[in-house]
Amino acid sequence: MAGVGYLGPRGTFTQEALEASFSGVYSEEIPFPTVPDVLGAVQTGRLDAGLVPIENSIEGAVNVTVDTLAFETDLVIEAEVIRPVRHCLLARPGVTREQVSAVVSHPQATAQCRGFLARWFSGVPVIAANSTAEAAMAVAESSEPEAAIGTALAGEIYGLETLDCELEDYAANATRFVLVGKRKAAPTGRDKTSIVCFIRENRPGSLLEILQVFASRGINLTKIESRPTKKVLGEYYFFIDIEGHIEDPEVAVAIGSLVGSLRELKLLGSYPAAT
Repeated sequence: MAGVGYLGPRGTFTQEALEASFSGVYSEEIPFPTVPDVLGAVQTGRLDAGLVPIENSIEGAVNVTVDTLAFETDLVIEAEVIRPVRHCLLARPGVTREQVSAVVSHPQATAQCRGFLARWFSGVPVIAANSTAEAAMAVAESSEPEAAIGTALAGEIYGLETLDCELEDYAANATRFVLVGKRKAAPTGRDKTSIVCFIRENRPGSLLEILQVFASRGINLTKIESRPTKKVLGEYYFFIDIEGHIEDPEVAVAIGSLVGSLRELKLLGSYPAAT
């Protein structure tokens, strides 16, 4: 067994996902302040793996995760985990909802609770934190009557009281996490493959040509998203999730046929699909 990193500090949704799905698998579970810090520790060999959020059912992609995998590492996705997300409003003992002077949380969390914030905290400042647990820690250390949006676990860890729970605007709120490392996962018969496609030039039909390669072979795409290449305004790359494993013949042929037509194709791994 070896170490695994996760988006910390202690008490994040990522830690909850790690303990729910990989408890006892790794000898150490080490929190990091940002997603690039987690992935960087795995890239340099300090850790064997890292668990990071990559997509939310309300707010979509976690862009920092997608971009770091696309540009800054040669890591692969080894597994995915999908977890329900239930946000709680946390404050120091004695602070009431009416006294709250600011709400602190990760931007993804506050975005998932827009309706709640508009109803109860219109005009109250919303302060960004690197994670929901960092927000809980900041509120616990503050002398001001602030509140954090975070996990019930964070409330327990940092000695906060729960003023309200299930704040998310949609009850089916869930986040997809990926376990990232350097080991290739074997086929299971129920897999996904993630790739990044950089087209040669921005011209009509470029995306359609990619889609047709998979459609003609009956391969389903579960996600496709464009992201800026960070080089030229208006130039994008495509992050694509495919049903199947790279060792499946049709998937291998499809991806192989794309290589020659693209400026670059980066394989981000084939891995068991979450149930």
